[in-house]
Amino acid sequence: MIRAISFRAMVAMASLAPAALATEPDRSWPQFLGPTAQGISTSTDLPERWSESEGIIWKQELPGSGWSSPIILNNRIYLTAAIEEEKGLTLSLLVCDLQTGKIVKQTALVNHASSSVPDIHQKNSQASPTPIVRGDRLYIHFGHLGTLVTDLDGNVIWKRTDLQYPPVHGNGGSPLLFDNLMIFNSDGGEDPYVIALNAQTGETVWKTPRPVKSEKSFSFSTPTLIEVDGKPQLISAGSDIVQALDPTTGKEIWRVRYEGFSVVPRPIFVCGKVLLSTGYMRPQLLAISPSGKGDVTDSHVEWSKPNVAPNTPSLVSDGNLVYCVTDAGIARALRVSNGEEVWRKRLGGNYSASPLLADGKVYFQSEQGECVILRANETGDEVGRNELPGRIFASYAVTDNDLIIRSESALYRVGR
Repeated sequence: MIRAISFRAMVAMASLAPAALATEPDRSWPQFLGPTAQGISTSTDLPERWSESEGIIWKQELPGSGWSSPIILNNRIYLTAAIEEEKGLTLSLLVCDLQTGKIVKQTALVNHASSSVPDIHQKNSQASPTPIVRGDRLYIHFGHLGTLVTDLDGNVIWKRTDLQYPPVHGNGGSPLLFDNLMIFNSDGGEDPYVIALNAQTGETVWKTPRPVKSEKSFSFSTPTLIEVDGKPQLISAGSDIVQALDPTTGKEIWRVRYEGFSVVPRPIFVCGKVLLSTGYMRPQLLAISPSGKGDVTDSHVEWSKPNVAPNTPSLVSDGNLVYCVTDAGIARALRVSNGEEVWRKRLGGNYSASPLLADGKVYFQSEQGECVILRANETGDEVGRNELPGRIFASYAVTDNDLIIRSESALYRVGR
């Protein structure tokens, strides 16, 4: 049997909704792309209309900059932010009240002199990876600028700033948790690798170099956990390669080669297939069976589609169709079974945030602040368009039947 390992399945604890309650609205949103790490919400009454004058429960101005997505637990929202000051760059944790949006705690976590911080891409921030909240701990990653664990008030339990690599365009990929391991990709300009740290102490448990020599080795993807025949696999995509690793040891199980760099989208898993985008310059959408061993490029790629895959937003699927939007605003629905295109819609605008699937609808958030909602079905009919001011690169969080949306300057709670 092959299945995705959701956050709920990995962690059994009272503070997170159990899998048995999957029909109830999401209350916690513990990591990038939510409880399942697949961009899917169980909420069934999310808003369909909003603007600055309609549907806004509250708005909170935010200091600094950051594209990390909001995470939610126990009436609190957690964000990271990069704050430029005269003395340098401060990477901070922001804790907001879920009911009012007010910042109840702002904690400086990592400080860097301005001269020691490399330049970033104009579409990036120095606080782009999304943290994870589990139990009474926050797992926070700033790429090459630092990795740490804090309590829920931001008090540092351990911190590492020695995991250096030459960044290209800054940081991006978020971490994941497996058992007692904090795992993330470190795909810099040279010698890319995947690493697992002891979540309690920060000590390195394993480090697996990428087995390819790419001219452009930098990527920004977040790994995904699945289960194959009762055993976990860590699906980690980088430049020119996607690997399945044993998350306990870091040893490779299988790999698929392709031509692509600066891979950003997180792989998803649906109907026994790993689906991913291969990155710049000509991204392909690949569907891979994870049942093989070794190099399975020629044997386990079930289908591939050129010229449809996004460079930045992740994919989302309801099990029948996979929905995606290119960076240039072309949304598509493809059949999971064979990659057949079912519909194509020009949304307008540019896209970096990952789409959200909820209650038979797909929410596509543009960089320009406009959300386009389409039916998640064979026709993809438009439900509505809604706009907030300022740029938006962060993906949505969901709590109860409300959306938490982060723009470049503010945080919003949007409801019916």
